Amino acid sequence: MFNPSQADVRRFFCSVYAKSKAGKALEAIESIASLWIDEHPEYHLALSDVDAALQNMGQTEAGTSNPFLHLSMHLSITEQCSIDQPRGIRQAVELLTHRVDSLHDAHHAAMDCLGRMLWESQRAGRPPDGDAYVACVQRHATQD
Repeated sequence: MFNPSQADVRRFFCSVYAKSKAGKALEAIESIASLWIDEHPEYHLALSDVDAALQNMGQTEAGTSNPFLHLSMHLSITEQCSIDQPRGIRQAVELLTHRVDSLHDAHHAAMDCLGRMLWESQRAGRPPDGDAYVACVQRHATQD
């Protein structure tokens, strides 16, 4: 299993941003990352300087999100949907996308569920509960 460090993740996204800006060929996972980077122009400055990104690990200004965590969650949800793991996540995200009429907004709602699942797992010292995660996304998809 691949378990990148925070520095690896930052280097990856900064590299993808640089390659994309330069018009260089991207690998498959880089192409997906690039699409999510394009959806978040507010992160472009942070992605443009890998040295600063590495120096600022663990530092996030109040009221701002961590662009590397945020983009990683987009990639995770994309991958989960592509293999339907946990089972049912693909359909839940598709239903949510239809309800909110935006894959991007659906991902943001799913991120709340993913973050909650991971937090609860870490807090309780047990494996992540994929069923609870999918159920959370399904609730978002059926809200009025």
